Amino acid sequence: MPEVDLLVPSDLGLQLNYEENGETFLENAVGKARHLYEKGGIATLAEDSGLVVPTLGGSPGVRSARYGGNISQKQRNLLLINSLANETDRSAMFVCCITVILAEYRLLIVQETVQGKIITEPKGSGGFGYDPIFQSLGNEKTFAQLSEDNKNEISHRGRALRRCQELLLQS
Repeated sequence: MPEVDLLVPSDLGLQLNYEENGETFLENAVGKARHLYEKGGIATLAEDSGLVVPTLGGSPGVRSARYGGNISQKQRNLLLINSLANETDRSAMFVCCITVILAEYRLLIVQETVQGKIITEPKGSGGFGYDPIFQSLGNEKTFAQLSEDNKNEISHRGRALRRCQELLLQS
């Protein structure tokens, strides 16, 4: 891949003060990317991601970081586990949507998922968010129990970033 300088908003004196109010991961990712592109005027990459649990009507979904209101992530994890206490279907998936704006009318959009299930009690100390309660299909460990390299290899974000890189190389 050609050499590029990766910057975060603060490198340009910008703050990401974008309210995530979209109904989909795509809407939020595009909204954040457009917001930063308009403020910075350079190619921009933004993402939105979260956990989708079909039995709960897709919750926490695009509101994953706000699920349950103003509570800690540990409390969010326990709330989710308790919400599934009487359910036999504990299937879930992590979703990551990345939007790259290369020019005003030139967008690249990638969305990837990883399928799995919500376990009955948190396990592991790595990762963040819902990692201690999410176990991907074909894996006996939660995301929080995996090494960073193993998690990045199978995770929704890792998949989306690799696909994004492939598409950028083709453009």
